[in-house]
This record gives sequence, C-alpha cells and structure tokens, in this order.
Amino acid sequence: MDDEFLDDAPEDTAQPAPEPVFRNVEEFVRYRFLPVYLRSLDDGYRWCGEWWRHAEAVSRFQALWHAWEVLRWEPGTGMAVWYRDHLDVQLDVLLSATGPFRDCTPERHVDRSPPRAVPAPEGWFEDEW
Repeated sequence: MDDEFLDDAPEDTAQPAPEPVFRNVEEFVRYRFLPVYLRSLDDGYRWCGEWWRHAEAVSRFQALWHAWEVLRWEPGTGMAVWYRDHLDVQLDVLLSATGPFRDCTPERHVDRSPPRAVPAPEGWFEDEW
C-alpha cells in the first residue's frame, strides 16, 4: 500500500474508558453510599452492618455502583438520571421495613433462608435458549 494513502486514513479517536472511582462494590458502599445517602434509622428504615451477607443487597448495590460510575460522566443531567432512575428506586427497596435488612439491625445480622421451592415436573417448561 502506498504511504500517501495512509496519511488520509482517519485517526483512531476512541477515548480510553475512564477509570472507575471505586475498585469494588464495598468501596462504593463504604465511601459513597453510607456517608451520603443513608437515611435515619429512627424513621423506620432498616440497615445491616453486615450488608454484604445479603445477596439481594449486594446485587442492588452493584447495580447502583455500576450505574453511578457510568452516569457521573454524562454532562448535564447524568447524575439527576442516576438519582431518579437508580438511587431513589433502590433506596426504597434496600432500606424499607420489608427489604433485605428487615430482620437486622446495624449491630446484628440475621440470616434468612430462601423459601422452599418444589422443582417443576420434567417437561413443564420448554427450554428457551
């Protein structure tokens, strides 16, 4: 190939992905969520000091963290969207009296067993994938 054609080739303008602020979900919870967003427990909200033992809470916190890392880069309304579409929704679930911390206190974790589920008979569901 002639070198003259290489000069006309478009330059690669892809920007490297920004580094996340937090290395993992625990850092997000400890250094962003707890100092900034936790509600007063006197108002009926629930919290567990061992939040990481609750699979549902970990999953929800990971979703919050990942969305926060992406939306913080959106100019203008990125963080407003994060509050409206992510944080406000998850706070109501995470900290509610019926949420994953419902039987816990900040000082005491209570393990909950998943409800019993009887396996469906063979062939009851068609494989979709």
